[in-house]
Amino acid sequence: MLPCYVVLDLETTGGNPLQDRITEIAAVRIEAGREVARWSTLVNPDTTISPFIQRLTGISNRMVREAPAFAEVAPRLLELMEGAVLVAHNARFDHGFLLHEFARLELDLRVKTLCTVRLSRLLYPQHRSHGLDAIMQRHGLSSSERHRAMGDVDMVRAWLDIASHELGIEQLRCHAGTLLQGSAALPPQLETPIADIPESAGVYLFHGESPLPLYIGKSTNLRKRVMSHFQAAGREAREMRIAQEVRRVEWFETAGELGALLMEARLVKERQPLHNRQLRRQNTLCAWRLDPDPVARPLLSLVRGAELDPAQFNRLYGVYRSKAQALGALRELADKHALCPQALGIESSQGHCFAHQVGRCKGVCCGQETAPRHHLRLRMALAEHALQAWPYPGRIGLREHNDQSGRTDIHLFHQWRHLATVHDDAQLEEALGAAERVMAFDLDTYRLLVSQLAAPRRRGVELLRFDA
Repeated sequence: MLPCYVVLDLETTGGNPLQDRITEIAAVRIEAGREVARWSTLVNPDTTISPFIQRLTGISNRMVREAPAFAEVAPRLLELMEGAVLVAHNARFDHGFLLHEFARLELDLRVKTLCTVRLSRLLYPQHRSHGLDAIMQRHGLSSSERHRAMGDVDMVRAWLDIASHELGIEQLRCHAGTLLQGSAALPPQLETPIADIPESAGVYLFHGESPLPLYIGKSTNLRKRVMSHFQAAGREAREMRIAQEVRRVEWFETAGELGALLMEARLVKERQPLHNRQLRRQNTLCAWRLDPDPVARPLLSLVRGAELDPAQFNRLYGVYRSKAQALGALRELADKHALCPQALGIESSQGHCFAHQVGRCKGVCCGQETAPRHHLRLRMALAEHALQAWPYPGRIGLREHNDQSGRTDIHLFHQWRHLATVHDDAQLEEALGAAERVMAFDLDTYRLLVSQLAAPRRRGVELLRFDA
């Protein structure tokens, strides 16, 4: 199949390389089609093995108590893998554990890997399941040492022999070479060929078994970003959960980063992916509205939903993702600037407010500070939180063009709302002639557009004005 490879299997205390440890290693080295070395050992994991894992593998705490630690067997394992491709069933699992064990020894493991689960998918696409038990049943294989390291190594080797006889060694070698151009980090159950994902800007969606996407993200290089999720699966718990659940990847290309950011924000809110949190929250947005009358009580009122009208932004401050966040921010502001919480509407007492009694209010509540002066100080304190009024008389466009792909995106906006994205002059004319849709205010679009308009050309976009 390959000039030199090592078929390896590990038994472990669990499935998480961040916290679980290796209990057994088995490896067989093949050179030019011949077995040249066979080695296995129990490993002391320096932790207890759960009753479930003991029943599954047959490896007990007593068996590993006097076994060598991984540091003691690491030199022999490195010797076996020298110059060879590491072959394993679900190679991401075994490779992830080895990476962590060597990292604990401050060693950087560098080895090419070949996953036989993915190889089975390529060789036998007509079958749905490609786990080792399914493969054994399909090909009439049996083992008295299933879930022991050397027993599973021998099953993988037996299956490779059967596949080479059924399909031919050349087909086996061809598909193995294709997989070697990929990465060990790829989840074995992933159905989407990584080579199909473009190296361009856009948005990607990870899908599992649920109708809801697992995760939605954006990047200026889709393939590289998708790969980075899988490569981080051995180090980060959330990435590991995604890698374990993902089945396919969907993507949408854009002309540049702005289009990707806009599409990501929209799709997250529309499709509610399981592992996105920040961008999902939208329906609880709120802001503070300041009453222009200094003697009004309360001076601030909370507005939300349809009341978040950009036409009123000259009187609004925030925005916050929840009422609790808005109240917390206002309390901090009152404490920092010695403002009266009673006048602001966050304390319902009469007479002297509690903040004045402890020296943190200048006394508008009891006549020691005039209402106009307190109102002026409040406006000054709120200034850095003021929402920007729309600075144009009508709609604008931000034009992105990608020289490599030839794609052009023109993003239309009005009153901080994203109206549409079009790709040519005909679509632009149609969009400008259409009745403007009534859309809810979107905080993520607002913040993105504020930053883009600060220096559009530096960000690679061209500003187009369409006066009302």
